Amino acid sequence: MAEKHETIDDYIAEQPEEIRPILKKVRETIRGVAPDALEKIAWRMPTFWQVENLIHFAAFKNHMGIYPGDLSLIPFEGRLEGYHRTKGAIQFPYDKPVDYELIADITRWRLSCAMAKAEDKKNAKGKK
Repeated sequence: MAEKHETIDDYIAEQPEEIRPILKKVRETIRGVAPDALEKIAWRMPTFWQVENLIHFAAFKNHMGIYPGDLSLIPFEGRLEGYHRTKGAIQFPYDKPVDYELIADITRWRLSCAMAKAEDKKNAKGKK
């Protein structure tokens, strides 16, 4: 991950061949839920942005990680059993099937949170 990538395509192309299909499918999954999100590289990771950073993903030696932010994980507690995770990340090991539906649901949740935040800001400005 020392390379500085300019696009998500660049990022995926630099990964080992056997990992690329997983990353492409993660990207497609996120794009399917957040079609209006901007794709960019942030913190050296593929990132989807709409109002704020919605979700990042990154490839590592033994797993692919997604980074939706710490509040995003709370509604999915039961579905995250068995995954190694930290406050704001979930690791999907390459030796197990990736739960793309879980990634879609987390992205959907993050998008709804971001849009609600944007609406709250808009309403607050209107009250001034």
